[in-house]
Amino acid sequence: MHDLYRVPQPAAKLGRRQFVQALSLVSGLCAAGLAWNPANAAPAIRRSEELSGTEFDLEISRIPVNFSGRTRFATAVNGTVPGPLLRLREGETVTMRVKNSLDEMTSVHWHGIILPTDMDGVPGISFKGIAPGETFTYTFEVKQAGTYWYHGHTLAEQTGLYGPIVIEPRSGPGTAADRDYTVMLSDWTDEAPLQVFLNLKKMSSYYNFAQPTAGDFVSDVSKLGWTAAVAKREMWNKARMNPTDLSDISAATYTYLCNGSNNTRNWTGIARKGERVLLRFIGAGTATLFDVRIPGLKLTVIGADGQPVEPVDVDEFRIAPGETYDVLVTIPDDRAYTIFAQSMDRSGSVRGTLAPTEGMAAEVPKRDPRAWLDPIDMMGAMGAMTGGEHDHGVVQKTEVAHHARTEYGPNVDMRVDSPRINLDDPGVGLRGTGRRALTYADLRTSGGAIDPRSPERDIELHLTGNMERFIWSIDGVKLNDSKPLHFKPNERLRIILVNDTMMTHPMHLHGMWSDLEDPGGNFQVRKHTISVQPAQRIAFRVAADAMGRWAFHCHLLYHMAAGMFREVVVA
Repeated sequence: MHDLYRVPQPAAKLGRRQFVQALSLVSGLCAAGLAWNPANAAPAIRRSEELSGTEFDLEISRIPVNFSGRTRFATAVNGTVPGPLLRLREGETVTMRVKNSLDEMTSVHWHGIILPTDMDGVPGISFKGIAPGETFTYTFEVKQAGTYWYHGHTLAEQTGLYGPIVIEPRSGPGTAADRDYTVMLSDWTDEAPLQVFLNLKKMSSYYNFAQPTAGDFVSDVSKLGWTAAVAKREMWNKARMNPTDLSDISAATYTYLCNGSNNTRNWTGIARKGERVLLRFIGAGTATLFDVRIPGLKLTVIGADGQPVEPVDVDEFRIAPGETYDVLVTIPDDRAYTIFAQSMDRSGSVRGTLAPTEGMAAEVPKRDPRAWLDPIDMMGAMGAMTGGEHDHGVVQKTEVAHHARTEYGPNVDMRVDSPRINLDDPGVGLRGTGRRALTYADLRTSGGAIDPRSPERDIELHLTGNMERFIWSIDGVKLNDSKPLHFKPNERLRIILVNDTMMTHPMHLHGMWSDLEDPGGNFQVRKHTISVQPAQRIAFRVAADAMGRWAFHCHLLYHMAAGMFREVVVA
């Protein structure tokens, strides 16, 4: 066990095993520092600044913060959490000088940005990391426009190392709006991230207090009848799984933040009657999917993961870690409106406000009741045949999964043979609310696919895990024991992901776009992070036009650290 606590030397080239150790231990895991709590400390919360141009100086350091009522240390960029907003312009070459003022290795990854592999910022994959006292210079040409973000690629992301990026189009000002705000949604814990990880390894339900109760059974009897209620409970008992295990980490330890502000501080964006407001939402949660709505306002989604999409009007949307959504709202009157983001497990929420003046506030909605997973979340297309409460049109064309031999072992506690392929399901907790929730079926990239070629070959990968042991993997194999995926230069290939677990996994491929297909195999939407629901099959096309070594992983930070990660080599 002592090897687990040996920090790799920053100057050395990290192998995959050392990379996982770095994820778990380096950059932001200083338990003593995070627990610092002087009696008279009252750290001021500075608002993040905005930087623009082509040359940027960023310093990563520790600062005292108080998000929960207790003072702790955060990992900040230029002294703020989130770090400064970086405003870039498409077509320009930018230089980012990142100074590490911590006492351990750190990194910055430019999420969703198409750039050379040695500028991607993933320790052990594309570079060695930034050593204490060192300044690393990132230089790359900006080849895209839209809303993106940056973050640490170690557990320091949990302690505050993240910030927004807005890239203006090569020509023109971009989306016409009277106001333009980034809205970063994140989660904070007073615990050291290593302790959180160890708690989950000891007991995967450590932070989940929402266990099925006798009251839930009585409620089911009243809604479903005795026979159906008993059958529902028997199904979950036989499966030895928890139908409320929607999130590994809950408000039992998390404080949820909007632009670095908790509910008390209430981040406010000025917005007056008649104004058109662009809200650039960024899913910066490390383990939290947020469901977002603004009561009283219609949300027009015009961008996803930095790419323009055909406008679609919704009441709410789910944003996973790694995703971004651009949303337009029009303010009908001079009053306050609440930006309400509740965690998917409904254990907590955070609010922000749009108002004509600072200090105003609107009513904050009550959190929705916690939903149970449906049979389709465990059995996919087969689950729709059990007569569950929500089948969402799953009975349609289906696909037979092809399980790798490595899935049959102690690291995998379930396999889905007939995954559902529908994209029109908003997901557990958003079904049957009476509100229109965004789905991937609603998203259509304007202008179609960049690369019109048909895929030359398919690679099928299964997202696997043992939830009780908190083991997460791909095809039953953790990163430490895996071999890289090899893409041939410039080939067009199809990646098929089958989620053999009951949790949602936002999968992020570095360096290349992911062109999501609809159930018929047609191009749907271009993304860099694709959220795969339980028992779901997702397919996307990739143009392997980026030479080098790249990361491909679940963007739930602790799943990545536990092993749901592959190295991709384009050579």
